[in-house]
Amino acid sequence: MFVELMPILADRTVMITIARLNDDAIRVNVIPQRTGESENAALATPFTITGTAAELDAEVSVHLLGYVDAHRQLRTTLSEVKAQMDAAVRVAQEEGRRRTAERNKKPEGNGSEEGKGAEAEKPTHLTAETSSAAKTEPAPNLFGH
Repeated sequence: MFVELMPILADRTVMITIARLNDDAIRVNVIPQRTGESENAALATPFTITGTAAELDAEVSVHLLGYVDAHRQLRTTLSEVKAQMDAAVRVAQEEGRRRTAERNKKPEGNGSEEGKGAEAEKPTHLTAETSSAAKTEPAPNLFGH
């Protein structure tokens, strides 16, 4: 039983409780403790097995192996997901910084293609008509005032 628990014991404390339920039945609880407040609570999911003393002697090791393997897989999966999420956050932050830097760039009239394209797309006659229309007609009011 203890050999099977060694992988979990490598980085955390494990509590073991054993209780007699009746004349034949015993319940064994293996409860791994969280290593910190930020650790996922699923890594502290207890393992409980109930049976006769003979059944537990024969089978507890097999079931503990499965539990320890599932615990290891969960820890690995959580670590991988956290690394992927951290990488995605970094990419999003870099993209946001890049876009902000592009928006904050002021056109300098240096003859670049970007500046020429913006001026070529701007319809000056529509801007003048819109401006004069805005001066002569008040904006509609939803509240009737």
